[in-house]
Amino acid sequence: MVITVIVILVLLAVIAVSATLRSRQSDAAVGMLSRETKSRDAANVALGDEAELTGKQVEKAALVERAAAKQELVLAAKGPPPAPYVPPDPEMIGVTRRQFFNRSIVLMFALGLSGFGAACIAFLWPQLGGGFGSAIKVGLVSDLLGQIRSSNGFLYKAEGRMWLTEYPNGAVEKANAVYSGAELSGMTAGVQLGLDGGIIALYQKCPHLGCRVPSCNTSQWFECPCHGSQYNQVGEKRGGPAPRGMDRFAMTIGGDGSLTVDTGNIIQGPAIGTNTTGQEAEGPNCIGQASH
Repeated sequence: MVITVIVILVLLAVIAVSATLRSRQSDAAVGMLSRETKSRDAANVALGDEAELTGKQVEKAALVERAAAKQELVLAAKGPPPAPYVPPDPEMIGVTRRQFFNRSIVLMFALGLSGFGAACIAFLWPQLGGGFGSAIKVGLVSDLLGQIRSSNGFLYKAEGRMWLTEYPNGAVEKANAVYSGAELSGMTAGVQLGLDGGIIALYQKCPHLGCRVPSCNTSQWFECPCHGSQYNQVGEKRGGPAPRGMDRFAMTIGGDGSLTVDTGNIIQGPAIGTNTTGQEAEGPNCIGQASH
């Protein structure tokens, strides 16, 4: 049994050694052909004239091909000489991306500042085409007197931020000694036009701190809700901390009897103590007088 195993191992070793030797011989082959191989190659028609070439000739031809290929690669790598640099024309290249964004940012800033400036100017500039700050034609004096009486003595015009009230004809003589001609034009309109009374246009703001002054239907006065300043129906101060009477607008009477109020021309109210109409409170006050 042991002998059989030893014999098998020896045979396997011999086979391995012979296989190794054959592989080394094939790797170390240098191209020497046997006579049998040469005769077979000569009889092979597919090889043609190449069968007559020797090994050195084949190697030489391969070297020539490699040198030609290498020369082609070198020529391809070198290529034609570079063209001389010519700077581009600014008109042809146009605007670069950076220039475009820079100019866009500057343009947006300019538009924003221009819009803000225009808004500020429009806010501060007096309105000449109508509305507050311009001359407003409010209507015929006769019609306005009817509207004032139907509104319980006080007619508000929002477009001019003004109150229109009736000025009695009997107080015109006292008014001539106190008020300016721009105010008297509307106050004396009743006498001039043969009507029951004239008209006065009062600015809605209280001369104390600028609150809007509403009318009081019970007392028939103007009474400020902020600090209790009180004014009679024609805007003359009757109580409270206000430094003067209500401010008023310049007025003109047209040839057709229409009243135009210039809301861009504000005239300061009469001094404290002025009371040309002698009007007292006709009922309970809506707001109590200020303690000071």
